[in-house]
Amino acid sequence: MSSITAVESNELSQRLDPIVDSYRGKKGITIPLLADVQKEFGYVAQEAVEYVSKRLDISASEMFGVATFYAMFRLQPEGKYVIRICRGTACHVQGSAGVAEEISRHLGIKEGETTEDGMFTIQHVACLGCCSLAPVIMVGEDVHGLLTPPKSVEVIDQYRSKG
Repeated sequence: MSSITAVESNELSQRLDPIVDSYRGKKGITIPLLADVQKEFGYVAQEAVEYVSKRLDISASEMFGVATFYAMFRLQPEGKYVIRICRGTACHVQGSAGVAEEISRHLGIKEGETTEDGMFTIQHVACLGCCSLAPVIMVGEDVHGLLTPPKSVEVIDQYRSKG
């Protein structure tokens, strides 16, 4: 395990022991266990996997193998605002690639990355189901449509000003 302080170890214990206890003695638990760890931390934290693996006698490498195989698991924390950029046909035809490039350039990150300040994470999605508003992005739960690359930057800057 990485060198963690007693305070960090106590925090891990408080947050993870109820999860560990709910899976103790059960088989076929890796996916739901990882889902619960992600729910608790917002992502599959390395320290959490190491803690849980020792208490349930499951190989940490097996758990990370599962976590990296399934797209539903994140190994890094997401930003405060997750920007979902639609890549569906209608959005593509209406210029979503240019919107995506401009957002990436403006924030200095690529798909799947989070800004250093922890504010934004970019995700590309197959379809947001708002085809009449193409091209579309979602920031958190908010839909923004009929975008151009400059307008998309204005939208992002509105969220940055919120903090």
